[in-house]
Amino acid sequence: MIAHSEWKHGEVFEGITEKGNTITIDGDSAHTHGPSPLEAVLMALCACTSVDVVSILQKKRQSLTGLRVTAAATQAPAPPRVFTHISLTYAVRGKLNRKAVEDAVSLSKNKYCSVSKMLEKAATIDYQIVYPDGEPEP
Repeated sequence: MIAHSEWKHGEVFEGITEKGNTITIDGDSAHTHGPSPLEAVLMALCACTSVDVVSILQKKRQSLTGLRVTAAATQAPAPPRVFTHISLTYAVRGKLNRKAVEDAVSLSKNKYCSVSKMLEKAATIDYQIVYPDGEPEP
C-alpha cells in the first residue's frame, strides 16, 4: 500500500493513493477545504469498523437497513496531541438480533479493524450501540 500527499496551497494538501483516490486535507484551524489530518484518522476508524460490521451482519443474514458510526475523541493537552480516548457510537437500523449486532461490533473492535488496533496503542477505545428504530429482536 502506497500513498502520498501533495501540497496545494496554504495549509491544504491532497492525499493520493496508489490507485489514484484522493482526499483533501486542511491543516488550517478553520478546515474549510477538508478535514484535518486527525479528523481524517477518525473518519478512517469509523469507515473501517463500519465495513466490518456490515460484512459480519450480512453474513449472519441480518436485515440491516442503516449504520452510522460516530467517533468522539479526546486529545492530549500538549503536543503531540495524540488521541487518548475515543468513544464510538454505533447507530444501527433494521430488524436485527441484539446478540448478532453486539458480536459484530466486538469482532470488529477486537479482531478485524486494523485502524482500531493501531489507535489502541495510544488511546482507549470504548463503544455503545444504539437502536434508533426501537429495540432489536431478542
